[in-house]
Amino acid sequence: MLPIPERVRTLAATAGVAKLSVEGAPSPARGGVDGRGRPVLLVLPGETLHGLREDAVVAVNLTAMRQLGSVTHPRGVIEVQGWAEAVPEGEARSSAVAVAAHCPDESLFEALERYGQPDAPRLLRLDVGQVVYLTGQESGTLDADDYLGAAPDPLAETAERVLAHVNASHRPQLTAGVSRQLGERAGEVWLWELDRFGATVRVDDSLVRFPWPIPARSGLCLETALRGLLCTC
Repeated sequence: MLPIPERVRTLAATAGVAKLSVEGAPSPARGGVDGRGRPVLLVLPGETLHGLREDAVVAVNLTAMRQLGSVTHPRGVIEVQGWAEAVPEGEARSSAVAVAAHCPDESLFEALERYGQPDAPRLLRLDVGQVVYLTGQESGTLDADDYLGAAPDPLAETAERVLAHVNASHRPQLTAGVSRQLGERAGEVWLWELDRFGATVRVDDSLVRFPWPIPARSGLCLETALRGLLCTC
């Protein structure tokens, strides 16, 4: 399994902002996550955070989801706690792209074009204090250094592509391979997580982990390891 800081960063990289609270009070939530794992928020005039001092205490809930057939399941919930600060003008465009990936909004153009004007939409980000996570059966807290010092799984993009392909086109082979590994006929089987250390499979309502003999070092190694699970010979 990925080390916890890396796993949380990997989930955060694809997560959307589900909830925002400002000094304990709920506030409209629009945003994404930048390349360092910090939540980035689009805040409109009139909203609490727009005119608040920049050291306001903020908590952002990020939710990573997994689509299995027609049903969407939560993969992990991450609460990033910290203090709001303005995105520097030189980083505003990349921050707007991070927001647009999860929450396209025409106000992003205005936030860029009218950057710094008092009545313009604002781009804010979190100065991270700590991160509380719940992923499957694991929960805990990371301090800012551990969270920001980690990076997403370098094979995450390949893993997500392969996972989607297997779930869309190769579930009979996956079911047969998992049944062989378990020594009994498996029920409803989906590939749930895939990383360089192994695969996690959802069997009915349970998660079963299949570690690789050695960690995968490339996308090709990852695909080769997964074929060993799919093979029924």
